[in-house]
Amino acid sequence: MSYRIGAVVLFALTLAASWWLGGWAGYRQVEQESLEEAFRYRQLVANELNRYLPIPELMAEHPLLAEALRAPQDAGAILRANEEMQRMATIVGSSDVYLMDLTGLTIAANNYLQSDSFVGRNFSFRPYFSEAVASGGAAIYFALGLMSGERGLYFSHPVRDHDGRVLGIISVKVLVHELESQWHRPAALREAEMVVLDGAGISFLASRPRWLYRDFQPDSAANKGSQTLERYPRRQLLPIAIDYLDRPFGLSDQSVRVRLTEDGEVREFLSVRTPLPRMDWVLQVMVGTRPVLWIRLGFVVGGAALFFGCFLAWLYLRERYRREAELALRGEQLEQRVAERTADLERSNAQLMAEIAEREKAQDELRETQQELIQAAKLAVLGQMSAGLNHEMNQPLTAIQAYARNSRRFLERGASDMVDANLNEIIVLCDKMAELTRQFKVFARKSEGPPSSVDLRLAIDAALKIIGAQTASEGIDFDWQRPADAVMCHGDLIRVEQVMVNLLANAVQAVEGVDQPAITIDIASDDGCWRCRVRDNGSGLPADTEQIFEPFYTTKSMKQGLGLGLSISRQIVDALGGSLTGRNRADSPGAEFVLTLNKREGEE
Repeated sequence: MSYRIGAVVLFALTLAASWWLGGWAGYRQVEQESLEEAFRYRQLVANELNRYLPIPELMAEHPLLAEALRAPQDAGAILRANEEMQRMATIVGSSDVYLMDLTGLTIAANNYLQSDSFVGRNFSFRPYFSEAVASGGAAIYFALGLMSGERGLYFSHPVRDHDGRVLGIISVKVLVHELESQWHRPAALREAEMVVLDGAGISFLASRPRWLYRDFQPDSAANKGSQTLERYPRRQLLPIAIDYLDRPFGLSDQSVRVRLTEDGEVREFLSVRTPLPRMDWVLQVMVGTRPVLWIRLGFVVGGAALFFGCFLAWLYLRERYRREAELALRGEQLEQRVAERTADLERSNAQLMAEIAEREKAQDELRETQQELIQAAKLAVLGQMSAGLNHEMNQPLTAIQAYARNSRRFLERGASDMVDANLNEIIVLCDKMAELTRQFKVFARKSEGPPSSVDLRLAIDAALKIIGAQTASEGIDFDWQRPADAVMCHGDLIRVEQVMVNLLANAVQAVEGVDQPAITIDIASDDGCWRCRVRDNGSGLPADTEQIFEPFYTTKSMKQGLGLGLSISRQIVDALGGSLTGRNRADSPGAEFVLTLNKREGEE
């Protein structure tokens, strides 16, 4: 019971410590991101000031300005000074450039032609004039323009003669919209705002337009005199509802928590104040503290997980020591069971290896049987064609015999020219029989290699010669629409030739009894492959066209085949990566078979 109470107390302390550490880490993270943004914007302001600071000094060296100050009654000198300052303003991209004498009276300006020209106005009350006259050097000041009402940076510098005496002051006004437009909220923070305050705590740059010309230090009355009112003419400078709270532990002196009330909504920020260079400006970056809550919750969850992890580890070790003896006994039993199980697995593994070897052997036998079956089918086709082959061979042999007998008689008569003509005819007949027997020999041979690139036209030519030797093909019109160019496809010449022989033999049998039997063969290109169609005008196929590709399925008599030709043909084409389909013709009676083979690589 006591250890449970201790665990609860320790758990509460862990949550409290995690909450405190989460707040410290969250505020440090928010402060770091705020400091990075403040540094970035501080560099932007410094670059902008360094960009325009030497410009008035360079302008003051121009001799036309000193000439106009020495002779302010000379209208020509004043006109030349006005035109030169107009050109200067265009070059440097400033809003206004104007020249004042030692009394603060403007004698020339770039806007001398405008209705609200500075010419004739006295700006001796402006600090940028009095500081430049008093110090004899450059001066910088921020204020709203009396005429335009626009915020601007005023850069001024004395104009001297050859002896170094101050003749007047040249001033350049640069609008601050660019500084405000370059403020980008950090991507990691959803609530981040920025204000730039002057020495009196008045905001003149802000990420929110409603925060412009607001007093962010309402409790301080310092530096809020006439000079502040002159800097912001016609502005009410209302205080903003902001409360400065405590500084979170571990943060720098620049950071403090603030609570801001606006339109009845109260929000809390972490405010980081950074002085800006060369001016009495202060950059105040305010980042919402909502992420701190989520970080604290994350630390609390992590602390709770750590506590439970340690607590469970302690329970585990406590239980482990108690059950060591029991685990040792169970370990021995487990080792025995593992040994038995290992023996069972070894026996099962040996049995499995034997089954795998037997299956591989069966697969090899199946492949050999398939090849033998294909070869038997080819020989069966040759057997069916033997009668036609005898007919084709008998005629040349009879003619050769006749030519030979005639040649003997011509030799007896001494007619050598007739003997030579008969010998030529005998040679032609022998070549014809040799070509015919060569086609049958090639067809009967087994395929000896993997698929390669072959000309589909050659396989069709050879198949037509074999089919043409049959007596059954007499009287059939073979329309072989042979392409002029080579039809190179991925296949094997012998196997493709066997498929074509089977298709043509089936077509010949299909047109038996037709008045005008005709068989058409054509080749067409189709999306990366070649399509060869064999069409006849016979009686057509049964309704179930896929059934004709099943082994031993046939609609013929036993004398015409066993029903293996189309089944073997489809297996051959599938092995070559193509397809073989059959269907009835849509345009006329009869059937058509489509052999599809892939094109050779690199051919479109």
